[in-house]
Amino acid sequence: MQDSAITGKPGSKLLLIILDGVPWANWRRYFGGLEGWVASGEAKVWRMRAVLPSMSGPCYASIHTGVPPQVHGVLSNGMIARVAQPDVFSQVRLAGGVTGAVTHSWWSELFNRAPFDWLRDIEYDEPESASINHGRFHTMTGYDDRNQATPCDADFFATLTMLCDRFDLTYGLLHTCTLDSMGHRFGHDCAEMDHACALMDAMLAGFLPRWRAMGYEVIVTADHGQSLRGHHGGTGDDQRDFALYYFGPAKGPAPDTVLDQLALAPTVLERLGAPIADTMEKPSFLSD
Repeated sequence: MQDSAITGKPGSKLLLIILDGVPWANWRRYFGGLEGWVASGEAKVWRMRAVLPSMSGPCYASIHTGVPPQVHGVLSNGMIARVAQPDVFSQVRLAGGVTGAVTHSWWSELFNRAPFDWLRDIEYDEPESASINHGRFHTMTGYDDRNQATPCDADFFATLTMLCDRFDLTYGLLHTCTLDSMGHRFGHDCAEMDHACALMDAMLAGFLPRWRAMGYEVIVTADHGQSLRGHHGGTGDDQRDFALYYFGPAKGPAPDTVLDQLALAPTVLERLGAPIADTMEKPSFLSD
């Protein structure tokens, strides 16, 4: 493994922010901060379509491996295990980059080691790791309809910012389940969800300019959508489709293009100048 950081690429650092379970309509209707940056030209937005089944675990694995669930084997939320295919973390590490993650513990199990051990894995700094160098994970233990078990998202954003500042991350991932949990609990046609989306948008507004000032390209997106009744996993556009916002200098496809979720991994790697694995067959949707 190389010791030097990735160099010679205009977008040499990138943060991927995943807000779990936000359908396309909610992004465009309630995230006025993100939409304001689109209107000003600071950001671009496209519709992206999730793999099937449009469940969290399968989508997490596909986002980072670039292959469908039927290939990586994470076919449901009950089948979380270390994937065998190359992924974004491992490819960035092959290029000598530094990786970090502030996410639900499933990401650690999928891309670092499984099963998850609270004392070993909830927080670690492992500079020689071939996958995630700096991990900060949460488990949502006790989650149900009466207890979301989700920490404050501003704390997550601050933790990611701290990791970027402390370790100069090449690639950083943040994932939060707050809005997915709100959708399962209340559905989407309700005052509770209106407020939750607006609050998340406001929290992001406090950190996005700072991340950009630190030299990061930023992608804000989801893993899947959700129906008005708070369901996902199936084939409906409401369950599969969500927005992808990009902050950076790259050019993208026409605004009405529907992006393939399997293209996200090679796109991130291309922006970082890291090698794209042969298993990642979809082309990047961003270019210089």
